[in-house]
Order: sequence, then C-alpha cells, then structure tokens
Amino acid sequence: MKIGLIGLGIMGRPMAHNLLRAGFALMVNDTQQAAVDELVAAGAQAGGYAEIGADCEIVLTMLPSGEIVQQVLFGEQGVACGLRAGQLVCDLSSVTPTQSRDCAARLAEIGVGFVDAPVSGGEPGAVAGTLAIMCGGSEADFARLEPCFAAIGASWELIGPVGSGSVTKLANQIMVNLNIAAVSEALVLAAKAGVDPMKVYKAVRGGLAGSAVLDAKAPMICARNFAPGGKISINHKDIRNVLDTAHQLDVPLPFTAQLFELQQALKVAGHLGEDHCAYVKYFEALAGVEVVGGEET
Repeated sequence: MKIGLIGLGIMGRPMAHNLLRAGFALMVNDTQQAAVDELVAAGAQAGGYAEIGADCEIVLTMLPSGEIVQQVLFGEQGVACGLRAGQLVCDLSSVTPTQSRDCAARLAEIGVGFVDAPVSGGEPGAVAGTLAIMCGGSEADFARLEPCFAAIGASWELIGPVGSGSVTKLANQIMVNLNIAAVSEALVLAAKAGVDPMKVYKAVRGGLAGSAVLDAKAPMICARNFAPGGKISINHKDIRNVLDTAHQLDVPLPFTAQLFELQQALKVAGHLGEDHCAYVKYFEALAGVEVVGGEET
C-alpha cells in the first residue's frame, strides 16, 4: 500500500518516519524542503499535491489549520486534481467539525472517502508512535486506515460519522489546555510561598492531582524548558475553534473563554512560538515570581 503524507512539521515528520519503519511505501510533501529531504533520505519519495493524489491509495494530511487543509486538497493543483473514485483521504489535523464535513462532502462528489482523525500526544507521542487517534467516518474507511494508525498510534477509536473526530479533539483540547493552566497556576502559588515547585509536583503526582499533563509539563516548567512540543500558536488556533463551535451550538464555555484570553496575552507578549507549558509565564507576571524547581530524580 502506498501512502501519501502532506505536512512534515513537529508532528508530521516523526509520524512519517514511523510509517516508513512500518514498511509503507511513502510519498511526502511539505513547504519546508529540508523536512522533505530528510524523509527522502530515509526512504520516502517526494511529490506534489496532485501527484500524491494520483499515486497514493491513502492520503494523510497533518497541517496547521482547516483552511490550509482545504487549500491543499482543493486548491489549484491540489490533491483532489489527482484523486480517483475508491481512494481515501484522512485528515490528522486539528480543525473544526464543519471543515471536516465540508471536506468529506466535496470528496464524496468524486467517490473518495474521508476520515477526520485528529491526534493527541504531542511531539513525544508522535516520535514514540503512541498517539491517541480520534476518528470520524465510516466503519469501512476506518478499517482501511487501521494499519496506518498502528504505525503512528497506541490507540485509535471510531467515534461516529465524519466530524466526530474533530469534536472529540476540541473536547480534548479543553481538557489538556485547562489542565496545563491549572498546573501553571498551582506551581506559581508554590513558588511564591517559597516551596520548591518540583518537590510539590513529586508530592502530588501519585494522588488525585496526578495526570499525564502534570507529568509532561511540570518538569518542563520547573526546568524553564519552553521548547515547543505543542506550540501555543497551534493551541490558540484550537481554542478559537472550540469557542467558535461552542457558540454555534449555544454551549457556554466560561473557563475556556478565559483560557483564550490568557493565550491572547501571551501572544501580545511574544510567546506564541513556545510550548504551551509557557502558560506559566502569564501567572508568573501576575504574581511577580518565577517558577524554578530542583532537578527531577
């Protein structure tokens, strides 16, 4: 089976390597030529959008926004120019349910299937091949994709029809981002009180406050390590999508709305390119303290 993957960023590049390791014939594309060259050196083939559409049974997209996904698929010399009935497109990006359904409807007109399958796990999960994959689409299309999912993920679930995966990812982003904000706020309190935040983390991680988010982000915060595994800019986009979707459904999300304003403040301060554990900088500025902890043991 020949797979096409468009988007070789923080997440897409390691996902591509894992697909190659699993034995798939892979054709790749990205706006950054260095990323394409790296994958070609690893055994992939480079191709344009329409070429990927023509040559690959399954086309995967891992892109920054729904607008970019639609441009790549349906723009001039886009993927759809090369697609034929019976092929399958799977969007792994974080987009709105409306954007996913629009893609599915346009592809259905030419007999091509579509699954929205956003992922969670950040760069570490992409590197390790342990992503959680949330899917919306038909059971038949989901089954065709399972060998691909096995190469990049540890779990994959069909939630419902097209758009369901994107809804699930929006819910995921509420939980993840508010959890990071809560961890940040708590560690700022500890630091202001003169208690080592790293020791606070170690003390609470085995109790009810423990979480994958706490384990991933507290050590980074304490080490002042804001190198992006999940950029604030991407999560800012995701939370905007959350709020837009919630407003369409008349669902009030007061905590998430406040989180968006936190992100806006960090945007103004020039932190959009940092990991979302840099949310702590918002609370640090309010409290006039910096969170620094001892080394993890």
